[in-house]
Amino acid sequence: MNDAKPTKVLVVEDDADLAMLVALVLRAEGFTVELADNGKVALERLERGPADLIVLDMKMPVMNGQEFVRAYRARYATGVPIIVVTAAENARRRAREVGADAWLGKPFDPDALVALVRRVASSAAPTALRTSDQ
Repeated sequence: MNDAKPTKVLVVEDDADLAMLVALVLRAEGFTVELADNGKVALERLERGPADLIVLDMKMPVMNGQEFVRAYRARYATGVPIIVVTAAENARRRAREVGADAWLGKPFDPDALVALVRRVASSAAPTALRTSDQ
């Protein structure tokens, strides 16, 4: 993160304790973090302002990770990097299924999450988030 403005990370996770831990760890590293407990809430958060990166759980109530990605990509012509964080048997396959940029299996080491977020954030080209109907 070389920018003066911290990278904004949207964490989409239904486990409140895990979401708070992820937020705490990322904020300690200088990231700005917003939380959503399901895909529907995440889409609402994105309507208020874009994120630079999304950390996404796959299994959630109301709108799961796969449904979120489908709706997100239909709504926005230019997306941001997505990191899938899942307890599924094959996190890599789950990430590929939704076209995510990276993945991390649960449980995970917080340092591994920070390193992955940094790597994905630094490799992402800065782009403006636009709706597909603009």
